[in-house]
Amino acid sequence: MQNTIDMVHSIQQLAQQQNLDEVLTQIQHLNAADIALILQALDISVQVSLLHMLENKAEVITFYPLEAQIELAQHLPIQDLAEMIEHMHSDDSVDIVKAVSPIIQKQLYTRLSLSKRIQIRALAAYKEESAGAIMSLDFATLPEGFSIQQGLDYLRESASNPATLYEIYIVNAVRQLQGVISLREMVLAPPDALIQSVMTTELIYAYADDDQESVANKLSHYDFIALPIVDREGCLLGIVTYDDAMDVVNEETTEDFLKASAVSTTTKMSMKTAPILLLYQKRVFWLVFLVFGSLLSGLGIAHYEDIIAANLVLVFFLPLLVGSGGNAGSQSATLMVRALATGDVHFRDWFKLLGREILVALCLGGTMAAAVSLLGYFRGDIMVALVLALSMIGIVMMGCLIGMSLPFILQKLKLDPASASAPLVTSICDAAGVLVYLFIASQLLL
Repeated sequence: MQNTIDMVHSIQQLAQQQNLDEVLTQIQHLNAADIALILQALDISVQVSLLHMLENKAEVITFYPLEAQIELAQHLPIQDLAEMIEHMHSDDSVDIVKAVSPIIQKQLYTRLSLSKRIQIRALAAYKEESAGAIMSLDFATLPEGFSIQQGLDYLRESASNPATLYEIYIVNAVRQLQGVISLREMVLAPPDALIQSVMTTELIYAYADDDQESVANKLSHYDFIALPIVDREGCLLGIVTYDDAMDVVNEETTEDFLKASAVSTTTKMSMKTAPILLLYQKRVFWLVFLVFGSLLSGLGIAHYEDIIAANLVLVFFLPLLVGSGGNAGSQSATLMVRALATGDVHFRDWFKLLGREILVALCLGGTMAAAVSLLGYFRGDIMVALVLALSMIGIVMMGCLIGMSLPFILQKLKLDPASASAPLVTSICDAAGVLVYLFIASQLLL
């Protein structure tokens, strides 16, 4: 990593001196991902000039984040942009074309080949969250009647730019998926053997309208490099590769993290480049909403102001007890959201999990109650210690059950369980914790 940083610094100096030929000499032998990383540290005008000079520019631009690709597309000469898109894999090229302005799209379509325009329009028609939207049309197929030798000869001649050549898909005359065979199996099989006798016919596939996250989970579960995508008649439409599936997982994980922090996720954003107003808009709704939610704590305190006035020592322990309930609830909610997202638990498991969570909460609450009761005894008396112990057990129990149950409730209401965010759970547990603490105190200390 340090070598890359040093190289970026060196190349920035060369670029400032307008010594682009030397820059090209230093970077052209590097991996495309490293070239992309280095170029993004340079001025946009220098990036445009260097990309024009690179032979593998179509591969390099695929390692740019989409936001950077869009910015670059706005500065590249339209012919250079069209040339890059022409040589990119179909799933990568459609992302750029969909993201640029209608004016640039129109200019691109007049310069792209007919086959590339057909690919882009076909993929652009799928819904954003579907498998079809991340599907690649660059894959290798073979007719089912070929021998192994015929298949290898055919691949040498026709498989010019597949997204992966590790798996070859066998189709019939109407492109219905019949089987799959790996390149390794073809190399090891007798040349005169029929592909039908070697291929795997127990097929794992997904439909084009399946959710992207389910496709990513299927790829991970079976440890596939790529997953074939078919229509409802079984005709092969494309493949979803492992790297594209991991991009989906990363996006979903980022979205869940944002929701867990009560941040709106309606659009993609970068913390480095997002406008201040956008960051404000993404965060303000939940924070204002939770402000009013926190008023419940104030109402609870106002209702029990007599018991507080008579026992001021209760105020000292109020933040400690309320915070413990929020912490316990946030822990439970985080664990449950993760379990629901990975498919480890389902709504039917709620009652079983409820019993387990009660036992865990009793153990946690009892341990914390023992600690806080000692403080209560030294700060007040034996009755204050008893109030604190019972309150801690009740508040931790309630926090754990709220944190565990809220994701299930949201899922049942067809909402995203990640919306059981830490601030939301904490606000609910804070208000409820105040009521539990002061109710117990009012019963034992008056």
